[in-house]
This record gives sequence, structure tokens and C-alpha cells, in this order.
Amino acid sequence: MPVFDATVTSRQAVAAFTPQVKGRVFVITGAGQPSIGSSMATELAKASPAHILIASRTAAKVDPVLSAIRGIDPSVKATFVQMDLSDHDSVRHAAPEILAATGSKIDVVINSAGNMALKEYTVDKQGIEMQMSANHVGHFLLTNLLMPALLAGANGPYGARIVNITSAGYQISPVRFDDSAFSGGKAYDPWTGYGQAKTAQILFAHGVTNRLKQRGVVSFACHPGSNVDTKLGSHLVMDDYGDIMPVTKRNTGKDFHFVVGDEPRFKTYEQIGATPLIAALDPDLTAQAPAYLQNGQIVQPAAEHAYDPEHVEKCWKLSENLVGQEFKY
Repeated sequence: MPVFDATVTSRQAVAAFTPQVKGRVFVITGAGQPSIGSSMATELAKASPAHILIASRTAAKVDPVLSAIRGIDPSVKATFVQMDLSDHDSVRHAAPEILAATGSKIDVVINSAGNMALKEYTVDKQGIEMQMSANHVGHFLLTNLLMPALLAGANGPYGARIVNITSAGYQISPVRFDDSAFSGGKAYDPWTGYGQAKTAQILFAHGVTNRLKQRGVVSFACHPGSNVDTKLGSHLVMDDYGDIMPVTKRNTGKDFHFVVGDEPRFKTYEQIGATPLIAALDPDLTAQAPAYLQNGQIVQPAAEHAYDPEHVEKCWKLSENLVGQEFKY
């Protein structure tokens, strides 16, 4: 089993697990240029996957990524499916398109799209707070709608994987099960909204693994590290980050730790996709699922609210209620 340190690059991760890429089908959300998703897609293309499908809102941002994939290896099928994670009608329209394009067999889904610390309270088409919507709820719906294809992929030699790209920001807040919409915005705080959504992504990894590990589908959540190239926090200034610690203390009674299991905190663009790729590819991780990764390794989350079994089940039920559909396996 390869052992990686905090400086591992996406290229090194893919090179270590070439057999787990070759001939397989990957679905990545987001992945416009530049993003963590696009960095992963182009590195995966170097190891002969059968198909990389990117589901995202804006074709113009994804076209350069598809062109890069084709330039790396013209034999790799590269597909774009338009989808807005914050619009459940869009997700429900995209899912059968993805199933058709992949022949209803998917090996890995990487839920990479997201947003961060939106300063103004915003809701999606369904009335769900926008950070919870784009980071978690849309992915919950999409992944479950794609589950028949993941179960087909689970019959392969490496099983099937779901990777949720979360953040150390899960420490900021548990899921607000009694008021996930912040009382219509009256109780809204940008960082609490972010923390709630990032926690939900970890709880989802546990919930889906608990239901489907015996059938060959497992899930991991991972914190990729911080990077300025992806523009995720381009609307924020350094003073905004100063609010994280007091908000975390208010919500949880505990201190926020920027660097627990995450040193160095900042990654280069060449490094930012490494931990999610390890989560997606390393065959030795299967037995340890569900799990949370930082710096290429499994670590125990610093806050119990990110893995407490009761929270796992409450988050699954809340998510079903928010999408208006039950998913039983």
C-alpha cells in the first residue's frame, strides 16, 4: 500500500493507482476550468480511463477540460452533461442522460461541485439554503439516482466508489436538523451555512456506505486542502476568515483547528486533487470505508457531529425530505 505525505500531487496519486483508472468510468460534478474537478479529470485522462463524464452548469467552463482530455488521449471518451445541482428538475433530467451516456455502468462518482460561505442568504428553486443545496442536497439526489449504474460498477474487480469533496469547515457546525434553512434567513450566518453543508457531505458518505458496502459500493469524504487557483473563495477577504473561530465556538463550544491533520494547509494546483483521487482509487481503503481523508490519509474527524450514527441517519432522512423521495436499499 503506497503511503503519501502532505505534498503528494495528483499526478503521483494517479501513477500509484493506474490499474484502478484503466478502462473505468468516472463521473465528476463541477470540473469547470479551473477547479479541483478539472485538475482531477485531466490527471485521470493520463491513465487510460474508458470514459470521463463531467456534469456541470456551464458548458463554456467545461469545454476546455474536455479538449484537454482529448488532447491527452483521444481514445478516452469525454462527455459533458448540463446540470444545475440547485435545481432538482435539472438533476432529475441529467441523471437519465448520464445513465444513457455511461451505459448504466459507473465505477466512480466524484461529487466535486460546490460553493463556500455565501455572504447573502440565498435559497435554491426548492427553497433550500444554497450552500446546503449545492454542496450536499443536489449531490445526494444525483448520486442516488445514479445508484443503479454504481451497483453495476460494483461488480468490477475494485467495486464502486462515491467521493464527496468536503472541507475541514465541517468543524464549524453540525447539521441544523431542526432549522436547516436558518428560519428563512433570520438566523443565517455564512460560515454556519458552510459548516452545515460540509458536515452533511461526510454524514452522507457514512449513510450510503452503511447501506451498500455489502453490495460493493463504498463512499469517502475528503478535505483536499486550500488553494487560491480554484476561485472557490474569491468573494471573500482575509477578514472574513477571522469569523470562523468565534462562529465555531458559538455553534459547538469547541475551537476550530485549521491544521489538524492538514499541514501544510495550502496546496498547489498540482496537489489539490491528490487526496480526492486517493479516496477514489486506492483499493486498500475499501475495507476502511466509510472514512474521512486529509493529506492523502484517513483521519478521524475532529468533531463527533460529523460521524455520530444518529446524525448519519437523521441527515439521510432530512435529505430525503428535502428532495421529496425516499431511497431504500
